[in-house]
Amino acid sequence: MPSALFSPITLRGLTLPNRIAVSPMCQYNSTDGTANDWHLMHIGQFALGGFGLIIAEMTNVNMVGRISYKCATLATDENEKALKRVVDFARQYGPSKHGLQVGHAGRKGSTQPPAQGAKPLTKEEKAWETVAPSAIPYGPDWHVPRAMTKEEMKATLADYLNTVKRAERIGYDLLELHAAHGYLLHQFLSPLSNQRSDEYGGSLQKRMRYPLEVFSALREAWPKDKPLGIRVSAVDWVDGGTTLDDTVVFAKELKALGCDYMDVSSGQLDARQKIPFAPHFNAPFAERVRKDAGLPTMSVGLITDAREAEEIVASGKADMIAMARGAMYDPRWPIHAAMELGAEPPFAPRMMAAHPKMRPMIFPDYKPAG
Repeated sequence: MPSALFSPITLRGLTLPNRIAVSPMCQYNSTDGTANDWHLMHIGQFALGGFGLIIAEMTNVNMVGRISYKCATLATDENEKALKRVVDFARQYGPSKHGLQVGHAGRKGSTQPPAQGAKPLTKEEKAWETVAPSAIPYGPDWHVPRAMTKEEMKATLADYLNTVKRAERIGYDLLELHAAHGYLLHQFLSPLSNQRSDEYGGSLQKRMRYPLEVFSALREAWPKDKPLGIRVSAVDWVDGGTTLDDTVVFAKELKALGCDYMDVSSGQLDARQKIPFAPHFNAPFAERVRKDAGLPTMSVGLITDAREAEEIVASGKADMIAMARGAMYDPRWPIHAAMELGAEPPFAPRMMAAHPKMRPMIFPDYKPAG
C-alpha cells in the first residue's frame, strides 16, 4: 500500500508533497531580534532533507514578547530583510514549503538563553518588565508580570498584525499562531494563569476571547489562499489547568473562524507540571481534536521512528507529524523514512547524486516506489 506519511496534503491553496513538518524550534541565536547566518544553516539543512514543510522558530511580535534577548522578532525592517534572506536562500536549493510561527512570551519572557541557564534576568542583566493576563509569575523566583490593560492588549494585537504583513511580504507559505507552551495566548486560555475579573477571564468562553480575537484578526489579514494554523497545549499537566475538553471547544471555535489545522502539543505553562514524556505522547490529544472538532491536526512530541510516524497518519490520529530535535539529529529524516517505508525518497534536485538509483553498487535491491 502507498505510504500515508508520503501522500500529499492540501491546506487552502497550499499542497505539501508529504505529511512531515519541521517543528518550530527556538534557536536563541538572533541579534537584537534579527536572523543571521546561523539561521541560513539551520533552515537550509532542512530544505535539503525532504521535509514537506519547514516552520521557522517562534518569532515574536515585539521586543517585550521575546523569551530571551537572543530570540527572534519580526517587528522592524531589519528583521524582515534578514528573514527574507533566509527564506530566499532555502528556496533556492530545496523544494520545501516555508511557514512562520508568530507569538509573544508573556510572563515567560525576560530570561537568559537556555545555554546560560534559562533563569529570569536580573536588573544587572537588563531585565525588562513582562506582561500577562494576570500578575501571576510562572514559578518561584520568577518575575511577577504586569497584568495587561485592554489598551495594551489592543496594542499587542496591532503588533501581531504588523508581523503578519511582514511575513506576507517575505513570502511565507503558511502562518502558525503560537498559543501553547505557556506563552501569552496560552496564559489567557488557562485558568492557572488567567484570573482576570473582566470579560477576558473567568469562564472558558471568556478566557478564549482574546486568543480568538487575535486569531480572527490574523485570518482577516493573512491571504485567503494561504493556511493559518495554531499551536496549542492540549493539557497543562497540572490539576486545575487546561483540559482536553477545553481544547476541543477551543478547536471548534477556531474552525468556525477559518483555522486550517491545530498543531497539538502540551504543557509548559506551569513549573509544577509533571509531563509523562514518551514517544509520540501527544498523539492521542491530536486524535481527539481531529475526531471531535473536525479540524486537521499535526502531532508533535518525541516522534522519531518512521513506522510509528506512518501509523499516526495512516490510522487517523493526525493528518501530519512535526519533528524538532529528531529533525536536528537527522536533517535527512524524510529521505531515510521513505526508504524504510518503500516510498520514493524526497531528494532535493541538487541532492540527486545521492539518490539510491544513482548508486546501484550500494543499493542493489533498490526498486522505485510504485
